[in-house]
Amino acid sequence: MALSSSRYAWPAFLYQPLSNILSLCLPSKPSAPGVMFFGSGPYYLLPQSNVDVRSYLCYTPLVKQQDSFGYFIRVNSILIGKKSINVPANTITKLNTMDPYTTLRTDIYNGVVKRFSKVTKRLRPAKPVAPFSLCYSTSTTGLKVPDIDFILPDGKKWTVSTPNSIKQVTHEVACLAFVDGGATSEPAIVIGIFQFEDNFLEFNLENSTFGFSSSLLRKQTSCSNFNFTLINSP
Repeated sequence: MALSSSRYAWPAFLYQPLSNILSLCLPSKPSAPGVMFFGSGPYYLLPQSNVDVRSYLCYTPLVKQQDSFGYFIRVNSILIGKKSINVPANTITKLNTMDPYTTLRTDIYNGVVKRFSKVTKRLRPAKPVAPFSLCYSTSTTGLKVPDIDFILPDGKKWTVSTPNSIKQVTHEVACLAFVDGGATSEPAIVIGIFQFEDNFLEFNLENSTFGFSSSLLRKQTSCSNFNFTLINSP
């Protein structure tokens, strides 16, 4: 199903007030249901049935790209362990459910991997598993790593915590879930579906904004916990 801003995509065929806002919340487990909404909320999550999930959202402008109906934002820098990885000025970031993991152009990727290696040097390394280049042994439980923050315009911050930055690829190996897109990759940053999991995302075409919650797991809930009995609008 095409969910872009194109006039041929599915949202364009909906009743007009519904077509301007698309909200997406993808589960982290194949067996668990996620949810997608057209139109405004409110949206409620269990077990906190009195909290509208929109109260968790931060917003950043959507950026239009010529000859593209995709969704784009700007990322000014990437912060890991209180140190910033430089991102070239005017770098465009694409939000894409076709990419399984976030892809970074080589110059950005190398900076991220170098810094992440430094802040996780206490962890036992493991042989890389394609398509990843930085992996760790998980023979002991409780692997936890520092947050990765995408710093956006106006000081907004999209936090990628352990569930969205580390992929368990075997019983004994987990890897940093970012991929090298190559030296000429454009856009330079493409945020993929693994980083969307258990994040509530709102694409508001009326206001040209993108809303994001960061991980709902830190709110003791998930994308599988929507309480549809409390939705009071059609």
